[in-house]
Amino acid sequence: MRLWITGYRSYELGVFQEKDEKITVIKYVLRNALANQLDEGLEWVLTGGQLGVEQWAVETALAMKKEYSELKVALMEPFLDFGNRWQENKQLHLADLRRQVDFNEAVVQAPYNNPQQLRQYQQFMVEHTDRCLLIYDPQYPGKSQYDFKYVKRYIEQEKTDYQLTLINMDELQDQANEYLEFGRQREEN
Repeated sequence: MRLWITGYRSYELGVFQEKDEKITVIKYVLRNALANQLDEGLEWVLTGGQLGVEQWAVETALAMKKEYSELKVALMEPFLDFGNRWQENKQLHLADLRRQVDFNEAVVQAPYNNPQQLRQYQQFMVEHTDRCLLIYDPQYPGKSQYDFKYVKRYIEQEKTDYQLTLINMDELQDQANEYLEFGRQREEN
């Protein structure tokens, strides 16, 4: 089974520091979701390299490979020059993630020049995965709304058994509370 993970960008969640506790909670949520998917036969995690949920998903999946050696991670960038305009430290972090994953490639083999490339990316991701895990809440729109709408339209039009798992703000808050109650204790032991 192959899983596409995407969701909010870091700035959409108000995350501007690497030590923000929101990152810890989101990685906790991702770890729980991935553990459930692994129990159902997950083999590959595919995601882009966007700052936020996508990079945290790569980091979480890579950390889980110690425990789940069969898990593979693919960093699928939308286009060739992806991330080139970011601050240098963010570019270096992306380069580091590229080196660590099992597979890295740009979906569109050209630098960005039009929005059609992003639709090609979405099409590639749904056609090369079986499920999508989306950390997104329609009540709090962000750039992920385009992926959410694309996946929903794909499921409706194709009449497929493609699965969409949506983790909304209420679920994030519930898991944040769970983490505060139990997760910290596990990390400290």
